[in-house]
Amino acid sequence: MLPQIRNKKSNLSLSLLALIAGLLLSSCASDDSSQAQETQDSTPTIRTVEVETMVLESTPFEDMIALIGVVESPRDAILSAQSTGTLVHQSSLGTNIQRGGVVARIDAALIQAALDQSKANLASASARAALAEDTFRRQEPLFQDSIISALEFEQVRSNLNAARAQKNQAEALLAQADKQLENTYVRAPFSGRIEIQFVEAGEHVMPGTPVVRIVDTENLTLRAGVPERYAIDIHEGSEVEIHFKAYGVGQRDGVIRFVGSIIDPTSRSFAIEIELKNNEGALKPEMVADVFVTRSRLQNQIVLPQSSILRDEFGSSVYIVDRSAGNAVAVRRSVDLGASFGGKTVVTSGLRAGDEVIVVGQTNVTEGDAVHSTSIEV
Repeated sequence: MLPQIRNKKSNLSLSLLALIAGLLLSSCASDDSSQAQETQDSTPTIRTVEVETMVLESTPFEDMIALIGVVESPRDAILSAQSTGTLVHQSSLGTNIQRGGVVARIDAALIQAALDQSKANLASASARAALAEDTFRRQEPLFQDSIISALEFEQVRSNLNAARAQKNQAEALLAQADKQLENTYVRAPFSGRIEIQFVEAGEHVMPGTPVVRIVDTENLTLRAGVPERYAIDIHEGSEVEIHFKAYGVGQRDGVIRFVGSIIDPTSRSFAIEIELKNNEGALKPEMVADVFVTRSRLQNQIVLPQSSILRDEFGSSVYIVDRSAGNAVAVRRSVDLGASFGGKTVVTSGLRAGDEVIVVGQTNVTEGDAVHSTSIEV
């Protein structure tokens, strides 16, 4: 009986050892599986972002200043009466008058009568002066031959001087009457168009009474104010582009004909003027226009859309696409900026021709992101 008991104990021990060994193997396999899963989960994933890019190339850039200008007429006058009387004629509104043309006329009946009287007085004085001249010529030889006395010849001389003075006076009175008659006409000092009538025919006017307003609408001026910081950049002869988008007039080109030397203390700007031809009559005084003044023309520049540039407390930067490792990766690059106009900016350093810059989607990427790009032209 004793040997059988020992065999049973021996078999029980072997079974127990086998169970323990199985548990240990199962535990090791589980640990290996967990470590493999952890290794797989810790592998970093690289996201891919859809972007649009442009490949840089050297290009010209026109640095311009955007201003607001107002159309003015340099020849805009209110014409007044220069005589007293009743207005008997006035040009209609919208009438085009040539320089020197009559735009209004005042009743001149009395002045005409005075003019006629002055002409008659001058004719009489001229006759007396001619007679005195003839008498003097005839009496002078007699005086030289002592046929008449010095007193008698002096009387002849005196009559001649008096006749000459009367003639001069008559001429002056005639010129005065003629001027008074001329003052009854209101004439255009320049060619223009009647825009306003201040009085009507039949009304009584006096010297200084406004009669009409005449405006030259063919030769206009565009006036704008330039900030003082551009004082050394703007000069007479600078080219400008003028846009009248609000009126459907379109674009005009011109040059600056006047640059002011005085800074307005309120707006801190100085005035410029540009000539405008308006033969077709599309432009009108007081119209507002966008004025673009050429500050400088630059060649071989790296130019970016302003929207592609990122700005923060460290400065300005852009994202470029780096393909050196065989795949497309976003890389952030700091840049220095120059002139800007029309939504574009010159990059003075940090980029070169051939760089591929992200221009759309740059706010969605970070350094090292993979990108899928579509090339565009800006």
